[in-house]
Amino acid sequence: MDLSLNDDQNMLKDSVERFVREQYAFETRRKNSATATGWLESNWAKFAELGWLGIPFSEDAGGLGWGTVETAIVMEQFGRGLVLEPYLATVLLGGEAIARGGSAAQQQAILPALIEGKKQLALAYAEKQSRYNLHDVTTSAKKEGAGYVLSGHKGVVFNGPSADHIIVAARTSGGQRDAKGVTLFLVDKNAKGLTRRDYPTQDASRASELTLDKVSVGADAVVGKVDDGFALLEEVIDRATVAVCAEAVGCMDALNAATHEYIKTRKQFGVPIGKFQVLQHRMVDMFTHAQESRSMVLMATLKIDDADAAVRRKAASAVKVQIGKSGRFVGQGAVQLHGGMGVTDELNVSHYFKRLTMIDSIFGNQQFHLTRYGQIMAEAA
Repeated sequence: MDLSLNDDQNMLKDSVERFVREQYAFETRRKNSATATGWLESNWAKFAELGWLGIPFSEDAGGLGWGTVETAIVMEQFGRGLVLEPYLATVLLGGEAIARGGSAAQQQAILPALIEGKKQLALAYAEKQSRYNLHDVTTSAKKEGAGYVLSGHKGVVFNGPSADHIIVAARTSGGQRDAKGVTLFLVDKNAKGLTRRDYPTQDASRASELTLDKVSVGADAVVGKVDDGFALLEEVIDRATVAVCAEAVGCMDALNAATHEYIKTRKQFGVPIGKFQVLQHRMVDMFTHAQESRSMVLMATLKIDDADAAVRRKAASAVKVQIGKSGRFVGQGAVQLHGGMGVTDELNVSHYFKRLTMIDSIFGNQQFHLTRYGQIMAEAA
């Protein structure tokens, strides 16, 4: 099997790599993160101009019709630069939900504008009691006339402050933790009864806490099928999980490069500390963890489109377990080898470590996915 990138993929990699190198110097990123939105509209317009916002969407919708491999290429390079623009929330969460489950009218109204950089999306799925359980949903959607009335709370809604539309997971039937009975709804940011509390996260991205107080939506706001939204939600999250794991590989590569350069120049007892064998061994271990993670991401990108949902779920959980373990090892190693300055805000090492820590928690941490993988294997036995 030939696993090398083709010409189009290499061109994509080169273009994203060039953007990160030219537009995402560390001090530039710090300045951008301090703006009101936490990212630059000019960068988002550049993403649209270069076609990156249309990578996973069909040509009929105005996209490029590419797949998970191309998405992973973009996300890995974004990880190298700690890119702040809400690509994950808008394209890979909200956009994929509309593309895979939305009605023809929803797709026509949302996707072309998203691809052109004119619309932002967010996906509201987490609640304070649910932790990583996607079907632990207390937000209710009660039938009222031809439409629904939504009430409840959602937490850590990435890109909530900038989103034009928010896809909300709500319960239309069943008990609190039943997989059956979850429905996704497309809610306008200005909907009456929807309030937000916006805040920056530890890794400098933006998120919101949502309160829905009798928010009325029409029947045309349903994304997918009534009561059967969990399968769509799980698929979108699994695919996004692989994408953030690719981002983590980029973060680890950047950390390893920075740490390797540092130990070559930092001197102790009159010699560079990179001459000490124990530190050489640590760097080899960090490099090995990054390469193991890269291999697992490649495996997941090849399996995430499998028609068998169990194969997709296993691939997403397997790579998340690896990333959780390796990201922690590489991040902690980089901080330790840089000494006390490794945790300061002035050094990029601490920012990469924060992002790797956040990635470990997004969509389920290492322990959650290890348990999930075991459950999937037990079900197949």
